[in-house]
Amino acid sequence: MTRILIFAFLFLPLALSAAQLTCSTRVATSSGDSALPGLAKISKPEAEKTALAKVKMSRKDIARSELEVEQGCLVYSFDVRVASKPGIEKIVVDAGTGKILLHKHETRKQVAAAQAKRNSLQKNLEWASEPTVQIRRN
Repeated sequence: MTRILIFAFLFLPLALSAAQLTCSTRVATSSGDSALPGLAKISKPEAEKTALAKVKMSRKDIARSELEVEQGCLVYSFDVRVASKPGIEKIVVDAGTGKILLHKHETRKQVAAAQAKRNSLQKNLEWASEPTVQIRRN
């Protein structure tokens, strides 16, 4: 039991730090979406070119792209669809340097889960922005 605890205390910090993106531009998550393009040092077309060059297939297209804050980093996120593969290639490009921070394949199931999460967040934002009505009863 003590060996497990020692292992956990030694390797947990390493695992947590590996999960963080290393980027050039840190942004507070409270920054509004309208402020993000002014903070990016490379353009969306440059980032798109870098992302597409990473996928070595001839028939590919971008299914979704956005400038966003991920783990405190300002990044361009691309979902690249490849004709011969189910799912997508998720590619995250640093908006400050143009370096690829993440490239991973997501299955159809993972893509559907991410879309459901985005839809849920969007619905919550819409709900939160609706005016509230208070009814007073005497």
